[in-house]
Amino acid sequence: MLIIENLTHVYGNGVRALDEVSLTIPRGMYGLLGPNGAGKSTLMRTIATLQAPTSGHIRFGDIDVLKTPELLRRTLGYLPQDFGVYPRVSAYDMLDHMAVLKGIAGAKERKDTVESLLNQVNLWTVRKKAIAGFSGGMRQRFGIAQALIGDPRLIIVDEPTAGLDPEERNRFLNLLAEIGENVVVILSTHIVEDVSDLCPAMAIICEGRIVKDGAPGDLVRQLKGRIWKKTIDKAELEAAKARHQVISTRLLAGRTVIHVESDQDPGDGFAPVEGGLEDVYFSTLSSTRRAA
Repeated sequence: MLIIENLTHVYGNGVRALDEVSLTIPRGMYGLLGPNGAGKSTLMRTIATLQAPTSGHIRFGDIDVLKTPELLRRTLGYLPQDFGVYPRVSAYDMLDHMAVLKGIAGAKERKDTVESLLNQVNLWTVRKKAIAGFSGGMRQRFGIAQALIGDPRLIIVDEPTAGLDPEERNRFLNLLAEIGENVVVILSTHIVEDVSDLCPAMAIICEGRIVKDGAPGDLVRQLKGRIWKKTIDKAELEAAKARHQVISTRLLAGRTVIHVESDQDPGDGFAPVEGGLEDVYFSTLSSTRRAA
């Protein structure tokens, strides 16, 4: 279990990227949702011991992460949003090199590790191909392979499906779900569907603060009967925003579909709609920004 308490990070320019963040993250897949600039990557880098926070505490099992970061690194797998590799090196040779860096010195153990990981992420048939020739999804699967070196108990993946086509996204998410059965996996993303498809527990971060957390199903049930939908002309949008608490808009066939949040029928031709995790996300961001 990963326990984060009152984690704050203020950059040198005064930007408060994290503001008293506290979370308890159990084994399994855990989703961290938030818009760009919300503090997700800062939190992931801090947990991964790549930067020290201004204040706060992090524990993983019996490891005090901030006091003994080297102990966490021995059991950590990390796939950042942008990870660098030598593009002309083959997938096999790159994984072999990374295994050496991770402390797997024995040639046979390293060979067994690399071959097992390449098969696990379905890259065995292209093991001799230069990484420069990989598709986006193949690169992400390679990224997971390198994150799994050394059998980590904590795995962090930051925006892993951004830019993937639907087929590669599904393949990658299935791989993550399989991995997440036995270890702590933190999935940091702004893609709501990734969390709803995979994670039994989640949190929403906005402006450096955790503004909601819980089981996705429980959070959706909290909105039951409060989400209303209407399709309007684009020219009517500003007037609708003035009259109602609009939480999301979407263009559809040249018209605008709006969702509003209200405890009672807002009138104006709105129809009730079964809320989903996307409505939870937009409702939370909307209320957070109004309170700011």
